[in-house]
Amino acid sequence: MLNSVALKHVETLHCQSCKLAALCLPLALNSQDISALNEIIKRERPLRKGDYLFHQGDPFTSIYAIRSGTLKTSSLNSNGEEHIIGFHLPGELIGFSAMDLNAYTSTAQAQETTTVCEIPFDQLENLLERIPKLRRQLIHIMSREIRDDQNMMRLLAKKNAQERLAAFLINLSVRFHANGYSAHQFRLSMTRQEIANYLGIATETTCRTFTFLQQQGLIQVQGKYIQIMDAPSLCELSNR
Repeated sequence: MLNSVALKHVETLHCQSCKLAALCLPLALNSQDISALNEIIKRERPLRKGDYLFHQGDPFTSIYAIRSGTLKTSSLNSNGEEHIIGFHLPGELIGFSAMDLNAYTSTAQAQETTTVCEIPFDQLENLLERIPKLRRQLIHIMSREIRDDQNMMRLLAKKNAQERLAAFLINLSVRFHANGYSAHQFRLSMTRQEIANYLGIATETTCRTFTFLQQQGLIQVQGKYIQIMDAPSLCELSNR
């Protein structure tokens, strides 16, 4: 349960004071435009680990900006098997893929206690017509999403297990650093099984590969905590 102080913080937080503003839609907006955006944003109670933000097939209503925590997006194939599409960190937006179908194409679930900003899309569309900078920023973010998807396709098509895991860790390192956190030490909110699902390799192979990278002196592993010991070599391995 949230105490009264925490609830007040959730209710009063706005884009001007958000440390992730430079990573999100408010980038390059003036204070008046940010205020207009802030008026349509909904900030609800934090999601607990395992809570769902939306389900595959739900009607599309909003996009979401992650303020803290981690979300996993996944979809089910025709056999009912889960396929993990991505892990999403603070400062990142999710829900874009639902725009053309008017329904979410994946399920989003909290990996840990997670807070999000909900941006109702019908109201956002009105703002995009009035604020060209906001429209350009949204296009920029969507373009980045497409590029990330393309990189993931290349990773799965060409790389072996060692290269895939190295690329995964380097990608997380870059994203954590962009959020103002350490690029060399971070905690994984996802399980080894979830990482294996995402990378398209067996769980046992994933565990062995973590061990191999540690034996090679590239990383140090303590449970869910990762320390990158040799970033240049890990990056070289990821780019083979």
